[in-house]
Amino acid sequence: MTDLQLSLVAAGVAFIVVLVIYNKWQEYRARKSVDQAFSGGHDDVLMNPAERGDFSAARQEPQLGDDDLDASEYAGEHEVTSDAASSKVSAIVDEPELSVDDLIDCVIPLEFESPVRGEKLLQEVAELKYVGKKPVHFIGLTHEGKRDEIAHGGVYTSMFAGVQMVSRNGPLNELEYSEFVSKLREIADRLNAHSDVPDMNRVMSNARELHQFVVEHDAQLSVNVLSNGAPWDITTLLGALEKQGFDVRADGRLVMPDGDVGNLFTLSTNVSASETVTSKLTLLLDVPCVSPDLEGFGVMAKCARSLASRLGGTVVDDGNNPISEQALAEIAEQVREFCNAMAVAEIPAGSRRAKRLFS
Repeated sequence: MTDLQLSLVAAGVAFIVVLVIYNKWQEYRARKSVDQAFSGGHDDVLMNPAERGDFSAARQEPQLGDDDLDASEYAGEHEVTSDAASSKVSAIVDEPELSVDDLIDCVIPLEFESPVRGEKLLQEVAELKYVGKKPVHFIGLTHEGKRDEIAHGGVYTSMFAGVQMVSRNGPLNELEYSEFVSKLREIADRLNAHSDVPDMNRVMSNARELHQFVVEHDAQLSVNVLSNGAPWDITTLLGALEKQGFDVRADGRLVMPDGDVGNLFTLSTNVSASETVTSKLTLLLDVPCVSPDLEGFGVMAKCARSLASRLGGTVVDDGNNPISEQALAEIAEQVREFCNAMAVAEIPAGSRRAKRLFS
């Protein structure tokens, strides 16, 4: 091997060593910056339960809420203008909690020749959970004339089968409806029941109308935190955020619980599982699935600002442009209008109906 070849090999080895050292130094800086950000000494407006209590607890261009959003102003003081709208809003307070809902399901009654016990009904309908991707549910009518969930030990004079007319995957179609009716007729025959099947054209029309509502109200709002310097170490970041209240999912997303059984918003690191650092975090609010009373939008915006302050970042939109205070105030008003529109349609944001439709 010539002196020139030896020199080139030595230079190559030296370059690789320098590169490894540089990468290790970058990883060390990334871990150190996150450790320092969450090591204390910060006023924890991020996810402190006491702070979130101030708020009672989307993929469009981010339009975020005002940093000084007040929960009572947001959820209670913004009045729906028309009398008819106001009456509808008050009417939805007692939203039905049954698994079959006349507003979002195509409901077909089955009237029995004689009362049937709940255990027999549950056995008959056990296999009919879905048609296509649309969920199917059943409730019964008791001797007292009350609709109720079918239960062992209960006795029912009728049964109501409901197939959900719409989800984010689209409206109920003719093939799914035909399958639903066919399987119901088989059940009715075994139970000696009479079924009153709605006209398919009317059902399809209702499904398309409801689907239009879902399309118009399928809002997901995102806000990002972009690093002003070195990227952040993923492992340290996830561990710190988990301690702050986020639930870490297998796919790398982090979910902020709403204090009940749902999610307030999610956080993504925007990198694959094999990557060790990230320069951008994305917080996402599924607007129709979060009650305005929880102030999910305000909490998410506050969380983004706190993360930016802690980690040395900037709150930006999807185009990496800093988000102005004016934009934040404008989207706060849009969220109010959005939630009012959903309430007027008797599908309040965060309700059982909304969560079913926007699943």
